[in-house]
Amino acid sequence: MKIGIIGGGLTGLVAAHALAGEHEIDLFEKMPHLGGCLSSYNMKDYWIERYYHHCFSGNSALFSLLEKIGLSDKLEWWTGTTGYFAQSRIFPLNTPLEILKYPELTIIDKAKLAWLTIRAKKRDLRTLDDIPADQYIIENLGTNIYSSFFEPLLKSKFGEQRKEVSAAWLFSRIAIRSNRSVSGERLGYLKGGFHQVIGALESAISDKGGRIHKQEPVSNLTHTGNSWQMNGTRYDAAVSTIPPQELERLGGPATSHIPYQGAACMTLAMDREVTDGIYWLNMKDPAPYGAVVTHTNFIPRERYGEHLIYLASYFSGLVPPQLDERMLMDFCRRFSVAGHEIHWHRIAVDPWAGPVYTTGYRSLIRGYENAGMYSAGMFSATNYPERSMEGSVRAGLEVAETIRQRSVHDRN
Repeated sequence: MKIGIIGGGLTGLVAAHALAGEHEIDLFEKMPHLGGCLSSYNMKDYWIERYYHHCFSGNSALFSLLEKIGLSDKLEWWTGTTGYFAQSRIFPLNTPLEILKYPELTIIDKAKLAWLTIRAKKRDLRTLDDIPADQYIIENLGTNIYSSFFEPLLKSKFGEQRKEVSAAWLFSRIAIRSNRSVSGERLGYLKGGFHQVIGALESAISDKGGRIHKQEPVSNLTHTGNSWQMNGTRYDAAVSTIPPQELERLGGPATSHIPYQGAACMTLAMDREVTDGIYWLNMKDPAPYGAVVTHTNFIPRERYGEHLIYLASYFSGLVPPQLDERMLMDFCRRFSVAGHEIHWHRIAVDPWAGPVYTTGYRSLIRGYENAGMYSAGMFSATNYPERSMEGSVRAGLEVAETIRQRSVHDRN
């Protein structure tokens, strides 16, 4: 079969890798680089992801992929520490003593949080899909726990849409991040950076005869009989990894519109560390970013020669005006950083960064095939109710297997 794939993010590359060699593959990516949200900056002496990334101990499909492309020996495990910026101060929240000292929560509040964490892994998420996360927390744990602990987390991930997010996402988030010790959370990272995954997939696809077209967006899509035309070329099958509403705009089949949000992630470098050794610092105090993620409080600074920090912000619709300037100015003021201390800074903006897991989201999920078009990505069932590299890899593999089964059926 001749197969056209729209989108060179992780799901598109995994699908192309699974199908290349057996089928004729064309992959189209509108950007000059591959990887989507897993793409990286190539600095003088190192690579660093445009958006912060790590993996979890249960990511079996990702680990299998790393084995296939020869990168499993580079997977390392480090401790990711967390904290909150509240009352103009940094509060680490890792050890039992640190949690007990956190002034925003009472002893009873902290006991309730411990109870929730224990329950999270056993809860049937399907029963939580229609319940707003804020409503669940307020009704079951109280207003203070919501405003002092969960609202900053929801704000850092979903911005102004946080009140629409379902409790299913929240419980999934708690469960996936429960691999903790008294010093922090056990998280995985690829030594040298995740750009190696993208590069290895690109090379493997090309070696198997697949063609990758960078800076070549699909601008024309037509369905004729059992085939699709992309930019005037006929394909026996088409795979889309872009948001369903964007696919529909190009001429793809009508389907449920998945609620999406945009992300603006600023990366900056400086000589000193300003978050007290904390990797992931949620902002409880109002700021133009929801979290400060200090990459070099997770991965050793020596690998980069400077400290690397992400400022993470999410938005709906258009990018807020002058967001990059406001983020940088606020960071410098809040953490007492002089402008000359910052070696460089860059901002990555993606208006379709990922779905927002609103109440009722589960009913919007569709299968991989719709009116002759195959679709997979962050909107697939494998990424519900928490998007991840694992979910994107599984979506790519599953949509490839769906196409493979169709090919076998057609031949028989």
